Amino acid sequence: MITLSKYAGKRICVAVSGGKDSMALLYFLKTRGGQFDITVCALNCNHKMRPQTSDRDSTFVKDYCAEQNIPLLYFEWETDAKKTERSAREWRLECYERALRESNADFIATAHHMNDNAETVLFNLARGSSLSGLTGICDGGHIIRPLIGCTRAQIDAYVLENNIPFVEDETNFTDDYTRNKIRHNVLPEFEKAVPEATKAIYRFSRLAMEDEQYFEDVISERGIITRQDGGVHIKLCEEKVIFRRAVVKVIKEVFKKKDYTSATADRLYELQFVGNGKRYEFLGLTAFCENGGIVIAESGDTPQMQIPFQGLAEYAFGQYSLVFTACPPEGQALKFDLDKIPPRAVIRTMKTGDKFTKFGGGTKSLGDWFTDKKIPVRLRGEIPLVADGENILIVCGYEISDNVKVTKNTHNILYALCARNE
Repeated sequence: MITLSKYAGKRICVAVSGGKDSMALLYFLKTRGGQFDITVCALNCNHKMRPQTSDRDSTFVKDYCAEQNIPLLYFEWETDAKKTERSAREWRLECYERALRESNADFIATAHHMNDNAETVLFNLARGSSLSGLTGICDGGHIIRPLIGCTRAQIDAYVLENNIPFVEDETNFTDDYTRNKIRHNVLPEFEKAVPEATKAIYRFSRLAMEDEQYFEDVISERGIITRQDGGVHIKLCEEKVIFRRAVVKVIKEVFKKKDYTSATADRLYELQFVGNGKRYEFLGLTAFCENGGIVIAESGDTPQMQIPFQGLAEYAFGQYSLVFTACPPEGQALKFDLDKIPPRAVIRTMKTGDKFTKFGGGTKSLGDWFTDKKIPVRLRGEIPLVADGENILIVCGYEISDNVKVTKNTHNILYALCARNE
């Protein structure tokens, strides 16, 4: 059952390969969309992965759209990199984004149907997916799947009844891909053993989707995920079922990583309870235990940076912007005695052996001072410091040393402002 009323007045761009499913979707929206004031256009992505037939299929789509007066956006994949199924999917998504902009469409419609959904659920189940992987194929953002509630048999019958032209993708008939093996061998046998198994799997996937939406709402309502300087914070959460979903959401949606495992989520869950500053590295990311949860950030050693301190000036320093001014600024700034800064002073990042005499007196290692101030370990290596050798005179954005404080004998006052760039 296809419901078009919810798309009334919208502009829908149909992703058309020339195959039976996408041609059925294009025909249906073209012939029925007018009843709901739906405007239809199309896009075709020529992957150039099948030397003999890719161009043929695209030509077929171009000719059909021209005959039916359907506006068509055409994209051709030119790359020197090796083409894989994953890279092809990523390129298609890029085409969808371009098509949305260039056609001013509200949605991209793909022709995924109920059998595709069943194949996806079985494939993810066999891989040991969590419940989120069993939600199957769902609408997402600007991408809609109007045929998801239709079986392949229903689409075949519709194509035959309406004499809809199409081309065959010869790779659909091979067992070269895991999905094809499930399509040709597993799902048909499943249907024999359990009649209408495809529909049952579809109902299960929709129930799983409802459960996942509940957890999404919980994560949002509790504010479990928040952006922080240099990373994403996941609030302490003892409910493992919720924490796992939050951490997977961050890994997939924020950092665009896909090769995580259940063991990864378990390690991150345990990291919450091991003590501040502890870390776990995975997939080019580093997770840190910090007050009230964990923070996940891109990995990579913070480069040592050093530039001369020139007094009254502005500096771009790594992730920070620094301003030293003689004019009292609005807002929070550090005030210090410029004459107490020696000419050899530099602005640099943290080094082993650094010492800091805190405002009011008392000298300790910079690392211990950071710990006292509860400054996260992941940020310490990039904070700008005004230093004279191993003596830290200003921890920019935090505190000045007692050695450069303003007194009644001060003649030259400067103000230090420090902002972390987004």
